Amino acid sequence: MRILLVNKYFYRKGGAETYFFALAEGLRALGHEVAFFSMKHPNNEPSYWSKYFVSEKDYVGKISAFQQAKEAATLVYSFESKRKFEALLQEFKPDVIHMNNVHRQLTLSILDAPYLKKHHVPVVYTAHDYILLCPAYTMVDGSGKVCDDCLDRRFSHAVKKTCVKGSKAKSGLAFLEAEFLKYHHSYDKIDKIIAPSQFMKSKLDEGGYSDRTVALQNFLTKSQMSMARTVANTNKFDTAEPYFLFFGRLSKEKGILTLVKAFLLASGLSDNGLSSRESAGAKGSLPPNWTLHIVGDGPERETIESLIKSAGPEAESRIKLLGYKTGENLQREVGNARFSVLCSEWRENMPYSGLESLAAQTPVLGANIGGIPELVVEGKTGFRFSSGNVEELTKVLHHSADIDASTYADMQRACSDYIEQRSQQEQYVDALIAIYSQFVSNFSKTTV
Repeated sequence: MRILLVNKYFYRKGGAETYFFALAEGLRALGHEVAFFSMKHPNNEPSYWSKYFVSEKDYVGKISAFQQAKEAATLVYSFESKRKFEALLQEFKPDVIHMNNVHRQLTLSILDAPYLKKHHVPVVYTAHDYILLCPAYTMVDGSGKVCDDCLDRRFSHAVKKTCVKGSKAKSGLAFLEAEFLKYHHSYDKIDKIIAPSQFMKSKLDEGGYSDRTVALQNFLTKSQMSMARTVANTNKFDTAEPYFLFFGRLSKEKGILTLVKAFLLASGLSDNGLSSRESAGAKGSLPPNWTLHIVGDGPERETIESLIKSAGPEAESRIKLLGYKTGENLQREVGNARFSVLCSEWRENMPYSGLESLAAQTPVLGANIGGIPELVVEGKTGFRFSSGNVEELTKVLHHSADIDASTYADMQRACSDYIEQRSQQEQYVDALIAIYSQFVSNFSKTTV
């Protein structure tokens, strides 16, 4: 088949892009022809199809107010995107269009391309976040609380609660986008919606998409699996300095502040910023050789540094801010960690950081929210705790550090088994091709 993959970023920016490039690798491995549609950017990977990519748009970067206003005008509908997508369609003539993250930089205007009115091309969409249900895409309101209000498809809730970065103006723009897409019937042009977790599927079904959703858990490519096997450390119990690992964006919704507070509490260090109830959860302390490694960067870095500094010299030696890492350097951090921590405080979908940890035989301490519990089989691939709960996470850190070598070896085997059974490239791509084929066949019959 000829498959056109669409995503607004064409470099490895986050989980959606990890999936996007992995999908291309998996499809090509089976002999399918793949083309791309995306946005121009200095970090982009090279591609023949970049001649069709749209102009770079930046709605949050350091640009002038005039430029922001000019670019915001294309946030909902882009005639440039539609025109360039039409030209690509004319050359590539895809059998299937598979969209990923397209909102704002590309927009769903691409589905109004004249080519698609003449040719029946099925459209598949992988939902990496909740943008179909929530103008803020996270289902978290302006106060930081998980929120279901917009499931009634009255998107004015986002403005009332200033859900987009606490800004009425930005929330208003997101509201206008959601309302336009609703009344333009843009989502009606999508034939199948892939949810990477059962939780995501349940929310999409609740929001009115139940007739078009299917749950397909994210997968790891053969190259990702090979790297995981290379860095997996099966002798971690002999390590002089065992550590918990967080890797990802240092932002509030990722729960990084909760993790730092819990580690300080679990280590018997300063309880700065903790309530008396949370402090009461600390019984004993982690052995002094246990550390916390934090890989990544983001808006909460200064707050983290302040928390560590206020806790004293021992905290500064035991909490290591390692900055941004990628590739083998990151994977070795993952492979050598005793546990990785997914402490999200939004309904994270199916984080690749969790899959990469399990593939490297590193069990996961996971918040009981969104799709994370589907990765963390209690007592086998890791342990769960209530999202945002410092006291519970403190107890889980203590419990994890007390695991003996035999139990930990069993957990490592459970991690490998999970990946073998649920995250293989061949299984995923076969299931996806079956979906493609069904629609291609049906559309062909309609054309005839």
